Amino acid sequence: MTDVIQTYLEQQKYLIIDGALGTELERRGCNLNDPLWSARLLSDNPDMIATVHTDYLHAGADCLITASYQATFQGLVRQGYTLEQARKLIRSAVTLAKTVVDAFWADPANRVNRLKPLVAASAGPYGAFLANRSEYTGHYGVSEAELVDFHKERLKTLICAGPDLLACETLPCFAEARAIVRVLENLMEDLDTIPAWFSFSAKDGRHINSGEAVRDCAQWLDKKPCVAAMGINCTDPVHVASLVKEIRSVTDKPVVVYPNKGGVYNSLTKALAPKPYRPSFGEMAVHWAKQGAQLIGGCCQTTPDDIRQLALALKS
Repeated sequence: MTDVIQTYLEQQKYLIIDGALGTELERRGCNLNDPLWSARLLSDNPDMIATVHTDYLHAGADCLITASYQATFQGLVRQGYTLEQARKLIRSAVTLAKTVVDAFWADPANRVNRLKPLVAASAGPYGAFLANRSEYTGHYGVSEAELVDFHKERLKTLICAGPDLLACETLPCFAEARAIVRVLENLMEDLDTIPAWFSFSAKDGRHINSGEAVRDCAQWLDKKPCVAAMGINCTDPVHVASLVKEIRSVTDKPVVVYPNKGGVYNSLTKALAPKPYRPSFGEMAVHWAKQGAQLIGGCCQTTPDDIRQLALALKS
């Protein structure tokens, strides 16, 4: 298994991840009030996803995360897709992002002072399939074995689509991380697997959303060869520096952070209400980098402008 993350970081100090996809699509007028969320546009409007991907590349992103966060076999079948249609749609998220990268890279002007951008296949948590915000609690009421069964076919499908790496993201509980590791270790017996990053959603500066210590999760993941990087996403930026320090204290593997814009969730509008003034995303990113983060981007409510700020701040 070639660790493209390490190869990338050997040539430049940071890897810039893109920003929000779902909330950015909504900002551009897309109606995502659907159990499939942004994954619905893989069939209804893939060109809009491609446009957002392209804008992030022009903003300076080194890595696109695919639109497969909410695309699961179980969720797609529940919405009327056959298993084969679901498989094709999940694969299409990777193909779409790779096509965008190839088109961007075909222009010599886009190759100046940068490496070819990577594609990370998104595997969201079980809670995203439930669509009841349990990815922010980790209180699923299912066993670790059931989580293995939930993830295995999608992860296999994503890997076979040929991304550069996997983004196992917004994990709210340790059990789900362990389940995904079990899946990847089993897949290694049959497939040429790819590096994966594991990122948790967190409730404060020390604990993931389930209440478990992020340090304990990171210490366990550090020993797993299939885990190329670990960190935090979809978390209030105010907690990120502390979380990075906790993770860095138990691992030398790269730390990934891509928090949301911060704010208070409004259950009626299903959106984050902004908090009062805080530093720009670029300023905060520099602080996270000083704590030891090397893969840095944005999650919900962040935009190409935020990623442009971040990229300029880190690369300067």
